[in-house]
Amino acid sequence: MSGESQSSAPGPCVLLKHGEVFLKGRNRHLFVERLHDNLRVALRGVGGSTWIKTAQNVTVLGGQVPVATLVERARRVIGFNSVAPAVRVPSTLEAVTAAAVDALAGVLAERPVRGFAVRVKQRDKQFPLTSSRMEAHLGGQLLRALAVNLSMPDVTLTVEIDRKETYLSWERHPGLSGLPVGSSGRALVLLSGGYDSPVAAHRAMRRGLACDFVHFNGAPYTNPSSVYKAYALARELNRCQPPGALHVIALGKAQKQLAVAGAGRLQVVAQRRLMVRTASALAARIGAQALVTGDSLGQVASQTLANLAAVDEAASLPVLRPLIGWVKQEIIDEARTIGTADISVLPDEDCCTLLAPPRVTTRARLPQVRAVERRLELDELIESLLAGAQVLRPGEEAQTPEAEVPVGEASCPVAG
Repeated sequence: MSGESQSSAPGPCVLLKHGEVFLKGRNRHLFVERLHDNLRVALRGVGGSTWIKTAQNVTVLGGQVPVATLVERARRVIGFNSVAPAVRVPSTLEAVTAAAVDALAGVLAERPVRGFAVRVKQRDKQFPLTSSRMEAHLGGQLLRALAVNLSMPDVTLTVEIDRKETYLSWERHPGLSGLPVGSSGRALVLLSGGYDSPVAAHRAMRRGLACDFVHFNGAPYTNPSSVYKAYALARELNRCQPPGALHVIALGKAQKQLAVAGAGRLQVVAQRRLMVRTASALAARIGAQALVTGDSLGQVASQTLANLAAVDEAASLPVLRPLIGWVKQEIIDEARTIGTADISVLPDEDCCTLLAPPRVTTRARLPQVRAVERRLELDELIESLLAGAQVLRPGEEAQTPEAEVPVGEASCPVAG
């Protein structure tokens, strides 16, 4: 079957409502292209041919794949406000009416319904009935089966009329909204095993940043449990973007050098500065334009304003902190929503507590920190850390060869 015939034939499909892309004016087509590229990645390995079609501020998705599978994959893609299973029929009064009756009958077969409402959005002004008259017409046809309840309906049948095709949907799932991943550039996330940094990474993705990850562990003085957690977290986050790499850097020996150099109460700030220096050098190598951390102002001693400023001074790239004004419970709730909380709660050995003093300074002064750093060969140390980095590809191991996808005049292929 050709792509054109598949994308124009009546049948089940999925409606994906665009989020902020709608506001992008002359550059909108670039954001839509990026959105569709990310959708193609999410659809890899679904086990059948698929197609994408663009309507007015809507993407239509279909193919030889169960609609439930398409919905599940589409809900991973950042940039869609909602994901709705739908039926596509020709834009004739008879076809739309018959499809509405069939749709409602299908809902009734699955569960009891006390009332319904009909909402019509008419993009084709040449359709013989206006939106309000079409709502009245369909309501009258469906009234034989159910009572109308416009204020609190059990089912809302949404009808969107285009010039050639009409889409009927009665179920809607929330999307991740935001900007398409990659439309704002690339960032490197300092990923720990806790709640904060994965949530910060997800928030950065929703602002259009494609994310790679770097995890600092305390090896050889700690066990690899934090690396396992970082891998699992990156794999979960990569479900929402074209998979980013995870760079694992053993920081333990460098932390010990800082302690021997007399860091004392500055130990945590000094090692955080070393992390952002190393991350900045790594970002330059992989083409990332910013660093992302999970810092929340005042949450712990290392995250006071003075200490954050001291850490920023060591970075050669912007340090983005999406959670700077969040309280801990908000972060935990968001982690549960995006699916990282169950991983973050697992026990591990965090490198940040390795060699940490009993009392951490809350007001680091740059002259004191620099005095400690001058006792080390920082350039050589950073080069050594990067040379020993391990690069992992979380999420790519689950990828299967892309489905063969037909290409038609009105469709956008989901492969290649």
